Amino acid sequence: MRIGVIGTGRIGTIHANTLSRHREVGSLILTDADGARAQELAHRLGETAAPGVDEIFKWGVDAVVITTATSAHAELIGRAARSGLPVFCEKPIALDLPGTLHAIAEVETAGTVLQMGFQRRFDAGYKGAREAVRSGRLGRLHTVRALTSDQAPPPVEWLPLSGGLYRDTLIHDFDILRWVTGHEIVDVYAAGSDAGPPMFRAAGDVDTAAAVLTLDDGTLATATATRLNGAGYDVRMELAGELDQVVVGLDDRTPIASTEPTGPPAADKPWTGFLERFGPAYEAELAAFIEVVRGERANPCDGREALQALRVAEACEVSRRERRAVRLAEIPGGASAAAF
Repeated sequence: MRIGVIGTGRIGTIHANTLSRHREVGSLILTDADGARAQELAHRLGETAAPGVDEIFKWGVDAVVITTATSAHAELIGRAARSGLPVFCEKPIALDLPGTLHAIAEVETAGTVLQMGFQRRFDAGYKGAREAVRSGRLGRLHTVRALTSDQAPPPVEWLPLSGGLYRDTLIHDFDILRWVTGHEIVDVYAAGSDAGPPMFRAAGDVDTAAAVLTLDDGTLATATATRLNGAGYDVRMELAGELDQVVVGLDDRTPIASTEPTGPPAADKPWTGFLERFGPAYEAELAAFIEVVRGERANPCDGREALQALRVAEACEVSRRERRAVRLAEIPGGASAAAF
């Protein structure tokens, strides 16, 4: 199998390394807006660098992995669909709903595959939580608490391109909340704070956010995120039911300290970032993509799954801006999405 990797930045390099080692991948063609960066990675992996995206399609590949800046995702997804190629793309499809819906329509019209990179679905902890909920171990689920806390802010120049904290970060929590519980989010109330470094205000973004979400079975959930968690990278989900309670992300590297006299000690080596925390999950999602391309399994996370998570993020943005509860029915792309 020959795979084209478009984008060789931080996550693109991780994915290229994983694919280069996979037994079913014969070769890679790498390209990037920074040609020297693609050349260096190709040389290190013993793969081929292409001067641009056009060559990825001209030279012939069996599938495409897209890890470029978000602004290029939708166009590249459409181009791959029109070429009849299956695609793995890092989230999101686009930073707005029209772009997302158009790209999904192109994939569905072409009858090709689009697998989205929501890696938490492949994490052992989240899979365990899903099983605990679906098996009935927790009884009726009444409360879910999700959080994502980055240790340090991203580069200032990247913030205006990120889509904001809800679309860039909390979108993972929205997706995994749906996946673990098996229920849809029906309304949200969100708030955000830009009281931290001025670069967030300059970008029109917030550095800390919180949302209260109601699921279609009445379960209540909270989701919080921050860019400024100096203790370390912290990603957790607590699920409480009438019979039991479980937590994802609580281990000897969780960056949290107890104030109780008999509480556990602080982590000696706390998690520092998402690539470290979710390394095995990133490998697993690409292994799944190869199986999808080979026709050995169903798509585990298609474009419409990504669309639903983006709709929740959009609802949160509206709620924060207008200081009101927002029903998901207000956000385009729900039941009528197939018309686009």
